[in-house]
Amino acid sequence: MNLFLLRHGIAAERDTPGYERDADRPLTPKGERRLEQIADAMEAMGLTFDLIISSPYLRARQTAEIVAAALGLKKKLEFSEALTPDGDPQALVAALNKMTPQPEKVLLVGHEPFLSELISTLTSGDAHIAMDFKKGGLCKLEIETLRPGRCATLAWLLTPRQMALMA
Repeated sequence: MNLFLLRHGIAAERDTPGYERDADRPLTPKGERRLEQIADAMEAMGLTFDLIISSPYLRARQTAEIVAAALGLKKKLEFSEALTPDGDPQALVAALNKMTPQPEKVLLVGHEPFLSELISTLTSGDAHIAMDFKKGGLCKLEIETLRPGRCATLAWLLTPRQMALMA
């Protein structure tokens, strides 16, 4: 399985009037523009996915919808509470393992610190490896058998700036 992780784009700051709930913060106009560039880069890289799973929080949902539209994958988009900022990696792994047929290429769209902790756990078995996963960053993990703990190899981690150069 190839697991791709995409952090949501630039969003309204916490405590912005009108967005008191964290789940309601949208992408900013700049965040939307950057995500369109990132989606173009993903297309230029030839990326396609069997499934896209996103946090239901608005900024992640918007990020996933931009990518799904750009890649023609709107029908492959699902949402999971396991990808929220306080999500449960065990639940996510269990849900992915229950899928039949098993998807080969999955894009997960979510938040920090959850995504870095998931990458860390799947590559090292320890959730506390320090990394700087930028908003709009994209990571690829190669996995032979998905399970909680060390099971993945980090293939690459791209910043939004690197992806903009590919678009």
